[in-house]
Amino acid sequence: MTTMNAAVVTAFDQPPQYSEFPVPEARGADEQLAEVLAAGLHPRVRTGASGAHYTSSGTLPMVPGIDGVARRDDGSLVYFVADDDVVGTMADRAVVDARRSIPLPSDADVPLIAAAMNPAMSSWVALRKRVTLTPGSSVLVLGATGNAGTAAVQLAKRLGAGRVIAAGRSRARLDALADLGADELVQLTDDTDATARSLADAASEIDVAVDYLWGEPTSRAIMAILTAREDKGRALDWVEIGGMAGPTIELPSVALRSANFRLSGSGQGALSPRGFLAELPSLIDELLAGAVALSPRVIPLSDVERVWNEPDVPGERIVFVP
Repeated sequence: MTTMNAAVVTAFDQPPQYSEFPVPEARGADEQLAEVLAAGLHPRVRTGASGAHYTSSGTLPMVPGIDGVARRDDGSLVYFVADDDVVGTMADRAVVDARRSIPLPSDADVPLIAAAMNPAMSSWVALRKRVTLTPGSSVLVLGATGNAGTAAVQLAKRLGAGRVIAAGRSRARLDALADLGADELVQLTDDTDATARSLADAASEIDVAVDYLWGEPTSRAIMAILTAREDKGRALDWVEIGGMAGPTIELPSVALRSANFRLSGSGQGALSPRGFLAELPSLIDELLAGAVALSPRVIPLSDVERVWNEPDVPGERIVFVP
């Protein structure tokens, strides 16, 4: 049996260890075994490695990693998305499926693409495919102080939003967003009444909300905004992307009857793989042009166990290189 070096999860409550793992096999004309150059440590990767993601099969041992940059046999570079929750991208080698990969320029910034594609694609796809973002629209980013939320602020502007309201807990991180395209800032605090008033004042007339929080903050935000909305017949598209504050919400039925309020989600399953991948070449162009302020922190894959549980740093993403 041929083996490779990889991050290997043997228990869902433990970080991966750097060890040997069987080399995966390419199957079919669309697949090729390729050299992995970089793979990002995204929150979604940690969720999958803990067995908690809704796509997890619960199979162990497993190699984490959902995407990465690879070099094919002909020397070309590709960004690719893994098609297997058991053999992921954090290894020397991975199977690249042509139907789930995007060619990259030969001089592409490999660590940047590995770091930024995952946090940026959530809002990019949501704003391009799950809602109609007309030029000049007002957009609320709920949970804007994380890396994905920060990217959403910047990409909403790039896609034509006229006004972007950034809402999050970290005051320092919110203040930094003013230089990245946010027109108004709302701090989410433990004073729920004051937070509701601030959201109502700033975001009552938004057209789109991009939500990375869910849970109680979303429940309160929806009702505060709808209650204060002057023209309740004006469409408000609320797109749920992440669940950082909880997996469920409590929403009164009146929210769906008293206003033109449309609730949808964006993620794996909300769009076909082909439709999702079709949106990524244009995002790669944006990232290589500097549209998103996110820096890769390059770490040898052999150090995976040491850094796995380190907290995320705003504006930075760990990228493993074999």
